[in-house]
Amino acid sequence: MIDIRSDTVTGPTEAMRKAMANAEVGDDVYGDDPTVNRLEKMGAEILDKEASLFVPSGTFGNQLALFTWCPRGTEVILGEECHIIQHEAGAASVIAGVQTRPISAPDGVLRPAALLERLRKAELHYPATSLICLENAHSLGRAVPVEAMDEVRDLAGQWGLPVHLDGARLFNAAAALKREAREIAARADSVMFCLSKGLCAPVGSLLAGKREFVEAARFKRKIMGGGMRQAGILAAAGIIALEDQAGRLREDHGRARFLEKELAAIPGITLSPGDINMVYFSFPPAEDPKIAGGITEFFLKQNIRINGPERGIFRFVTHHWIGDAEIKTILEASQEAFGEQFSKKAAP
Repeated sequence: MIDIRSDTVTGPTEAMRKAMANAEVGDDVYGDDPTVNRLEKMGAEILDKEASLFVPSGTFGNQLALFTWCPRGTEVILGEECHIIQHEAGAASVIAGVQTRPISAPDGVLRPAALLERLRKAELHYPATSLICLENAHSLGRAVPVEAMDEVRDLAGQWGLPVHLDGARLFNAAAALKREAREIAARADSVMFCLSKGLCAPVGSLLAGKREFVEAARFKRKIMGGGMRQAGILAAAGIIALEDQAGRLREDHGRARFLEKELAAIPGITLSPGDINMVYFSFPPAEDPKIAGGITEFFLKQNIRINGPERGIFRFVTHHWIGDAEIKTILEASQEAFGEQFSKKAAP
């Protein structure tokens, strides 16, 4: 089965499975799991941060950052299409007790003028801004230039505010921008990045920053139920992810750009340009729910799993387990589905 719904579907590599089976473990809540400690040290060094903390997921890491940075009843500024707003189940209001105030940022860039319109000091009627959140790579497939991040960081400094970076696909952004991950991370006070997704580990993310922040987050992680005891079994896969997988992400990007080029040649498809391992495109007939369902079912019969369109947009995601042969099969199915099977069914 070819699965291009997301890079979250990646199973662990054989090297990861062996490392997990042989991992040296302790009790991470006591701080004596040597494999977790090694992973956390490695993650901090890669990002040039003082410390990092192993957490179960990207959502957990983002919400832990908000919980650690933000006093209850304050306000967080972030892009309206970012993952924290769109795909984290409203957790900011439940866990950190904060209000989110989004900015229109369809390309993932938070522009200073828009930020200035929303930044607030505490007043009788208003909550004070306590944090600005950035996302890179953006969940819509774009890598945000570091110059745009610098503008946000400069403005945050003027207001005495910290900046948190949702770097779930940080290493994809680094590959696309031809930068080191630490260069992107330098623009934020805290950074979360996933070990799963393109890096292929089955579970886990890291939250990094200054040592004082990470120790405060460690306490809040306990409150959230994130003390995982013999977590070295999971951390072992994360170590392999950092050692083996970060350097090959350009292969996924190259296949995504090839897929874009070939899909663009199919009449009726409109591509949204991407930078990382994601291909976004619209196909107007799929605005009909019946046709959309028929398309996903057609692909499934070809042993290809895809998600249905979201607001009229399809997303195909390349990853470690999608090679050239799989791309060929995906294109053949796409040419039949979008070029023949369903292209005329929306006509009145």
